[in-house]
Amino acid sequence: MCTVVPISLTVGANRIIPTVAIPHPLGNPALDAKDEYELRYNLTLKALKALETEVEGQTVFDK
Repeated sequence: MCTVVPISLTVGANRIIPTVAIPHPLGNPALDAKDEYELRYNLTLKALKALETEVEGQTVFDK
């Protein structure tokens, strides 16, 4: 999970999940508590799904 995909590509990460922003990678303080929870929950599910997915080389799991 990263906020700057090109850096992850440069260092050779196999599974890359783009997140929200550098100061808040897994959150958005502009959202209310319910919406932020949903955002975090969905990002976590995406990361778990990425770990279950067979990949060959670098793969970016888009938003």
